[in-house]
Amino acid sequence: MAARYSKGMSLRRATATAVQELRALEFGPPVACVYNPLEYAAELHAAWLERYGRGKKQVLLLGMNPGPFGMVQTGVPFGEVEAVRSWLGLRGRVQRPAHEHPKRPVSGLDCPRSEVSGRRLWGWVAQRYVTPQRFFRRCFVHNYCPLAFVTDSGANLTPDKLPRKDQAALFAVCDRLLRAVVEVLEPAICVGVGGFAEQRLHQVLDSGPMRRPVRIGRLPHPSPASPAANRGWERLADQAFAELGIAVP
Repeated sequence: MAARYSKGMSLRRATATAVQELRALEFGPPVACVYNPLEYAAELHAAWLERYGRGKKQVLLLGMNPGPFGMVQTGVPFGEVEAVRSWLGLRGRVQRPAHEHPKRPVSGLDCPRSEVSGRRLWGWVAQRYVTPQRFFRRCFVHNYCPLAFVTDSGANLTPDKLPRKDQAALFAVCDRLLRAVVEVLEPAICVGVGGFAEQRLHQVLDSGPMRRPVRIGRLPHPSPASPAANRGWERLADQAFAELGIAVP
């Protein structure tokens, strides 16, 4: 049975409701391990929501799901360790996942690896907005799917590559969480970081009743797997924000 999201709830309450639903899900092959940083990095994620998720926002940036050296380690969307530690100024205890793949250990803010996507995104934000307070006064960042998936070999498996039966149950939970986040923050525009996130925004927001109209846009993904991003993602981000009419300081 689906958990209920009530009007007027906070992001922390919405997250707690989603965690309950996610615990009930089971995933078959090729998934070997499932990481839920909303649980084992709950302290850091709560600090993120408490400091930067308060009040209404003009813009919601939506990512896909946690990266192995980003949110998997920190509980923060696109949470490259140094950005979380130094620019966002967040601290918190990160426990070990219940089932951890030996090739994908979780060491929290002590993780020595840097996630390129997170480094690019938060680096761009820091260059344009200078301080976190200036950015989060108008914007927030959320990941559509809170879970990360690892195969037997240790490879990262994105939600769009899951078997359809597993996708259906997972996406139902993620759709409800996204709708709740939008209800809480009341953004004027939701921007998918990459094609998958943009697709889910249309699927969720175009098909259900919302209290107010929401525009949907797209920001190119900063992943190193994208040749275009490797040729200068910051320029692409500037262009996307300009085309969407989002003022950047």
